[in-house]
Amino acid sequence: MGRLQGKIAIVTGAASGIGKATVDLFRNEGATVIGADAVKGADILADAGSETAVETLIKNVVAKHGGLDIMFANAGVSGGFASIAEQTAEDWAEILRVNLIGPFLAIKYAAPFIHKRGGGSIICTASVAGLRSGAGGAAYSASKAGVVNLVQTAAQQLSGSNIRVNAICPGLIETGMTKPIYDLARDRGKADRLGELNPMARGGEPIEIAQAALWLASNDSSYVNGSAITVDGGLASSHPTTRRFDIRML
Repeated sequence: MGRLQGKIAIVTGAASGIGKATVDLFRNEGATVIGADAVKGADILADAGSETAVETLIKNVVAKHGGLDIMFANAGVSGGFASIAEQTAEDWAEILRVNLIGPFLAIKYAAPFIHKRGGGSIICTASVAGLRSGAGGAAYSASKAGVVNLVQTAAQQLSGSNIRVNAICPGLIETGMTKPIYDLARDRGKADRLGELNPMARGGEPIEIAQAALWLASNDSSYVNGSAITVDGGLASSHPTTRRFDIRML
């Protein structure tokens, strides 16, 4: 208890799943936490992919609470498993807007205020799908690969600021985003096969990602910077799946 005592944090995508679990955990560890989401269920309604919304969110939190120490850019959308042949440029634009531009905006507007507090932590939710193919749709995977590179680039550009920028790469976690996968498996009586492709042979829980976020937010990870931490039961060690589409559809 108290690992984040006196810290001020913002968590996006906070209405459910990983975001909600993180808000609860950070508060239990002593932080003042403002949860934001584009849907009801968080402290503040905010579109994580809108520059105006993100800038306003961060400035309002700083004005009300006196500063900012931790920014967790967690909000994201899945975009489904449609193939490259089936997706449109508009599909890609929206997925990239939330999943990649969102973390960029969080870093851009949070970093100056975190620097004023003497440093802190910025965390972005990426995915094992961003490390190699086989764990998500094309647009989703590309957006999450961008997040991994973004935190590396941001860590370098913030050299000397005492701001650490890292990503978490979750595997299969039961959240609102993955609910259709879990529901389908349960309806077919195959719930025991969820997560079977990772060595732990199970899916993960939101709290298991929240615990990783807590570690990255706290001083326990004081020398971790520009990294992408996998929390996936070992899935990223192989990704033994593939999805093909008929090239004649192009």
